[in-house]
Amino acid sequence: MKFVDEAIITVSSGHGGAGCSSFRRERYIEFGGPDGGDGGDGGDVVLRVDPGQRTLYDYRRQKLFHAKNGAPGLGKQKHGKNGNHLFLDLPPGTLVSNADTLEPIVDLTLEHAEHIIARGGQGGRGNKRFATSTNRAPRFSQPGIAGVEMRLKLELKLLADVGIVGLPNAGKSTLISAVSSARPKIADYPFTTLTPTLGMVEPPFGEPFAMADIPGLIEGAHEGTGLGIKFLKHIERTGILIHLIDVGGIDPEHPLESFNLINKELSMYSEKLAKKSQIVVLNKIDLTGVQNRVDSFKAAVPNLTVLTISAVTGQGVKSLVKLLAGKLQKE
Repeated sequence: MKFVDEAIITVSSGHGGAGCSSFRRERYIEFGGPDGGDGGDGGDVVLRVDPGQRTLYDYRRQKLFHAKNGAPGLGKQKHGKNGNHLFLDLPPGTLVSNADTLEPIVDLTLEHAEHIIARGGQGGRGNKRFATSTNRAPRFSQPGIAGVEMRLKLELKLLADVGIVGLPNAGKSTLISAVSSARPKIADYPFTTLTPTLGMVEPPFGEPFAMADIPGLIEGAHEGTGLGIKFLKHIERTGILIHLIDVGGIDPEHPLESFNLINKELSMYSEKLAKKSQIVVLNKIDLTGVQNRVDSFKAAVPNLTVLTISAVTGQGVKSLVKLLAGKLQKE
């Protein structure tokens, strides 16, 4: 299924049914006596979290959603039937905002959580309701109250414990395929990964955790260059970031060039991202003649713990998983 992480839809709750104005036909009772029933309430529009949903694809194809209207009241004090509620199933991590004002309404993160986004209109009261000692034959009833119509912006932000960031071809897809059952497309050209990939990692201890492979960032990503701005928002929900660096691309004269570039893009997009816990990992140490590049990078960041791995051969990968599991347990 195509990955879709944004959609704009219009929802409307059901209108309340009109109350009924009718009279019994009985001898000696003025107008037969009022017996109009109330109209039924309109259906609500309810947002519901479905763990089985992974994208907003269905909401790009269909954009209008209407709950059922309440039925009108009938004679003999028969109340109209309430309109059925409309349930919209959304993937976990969907942020719902007002599409016109962009004001956030609800952040759907808990599995099977429900939120009434638009309440149905109340049914009108029938003329039986208005009978009094001084007005025993009311000839009027209430119309139903109209439902609510809203334009909603749906924005999916992946829920992951660990997010992998780095320049294109740093080896993010290879790493996530090495530690989980996820099988993203892997190739040796930039932007092989066009959509985020989520995989479950089972460490040797502790609970399994979710890891997300975020498509490659480049300079200017926070302004929309490349694919960056489309996926930077997915990193916001991650607990820990793996900052993956292709050791073969390190210039010993300027070893922190790519490292600083990615961190700059994160901070320009959001201060929250800049403050996230990072594990710096140098990948592809199986390449020949890269030790001087590793040494130059470590020397430039003496206060940082830097791991070295080869996602292809598996060297150092188990140690990385253990470190992640320990950090997630503490946090």
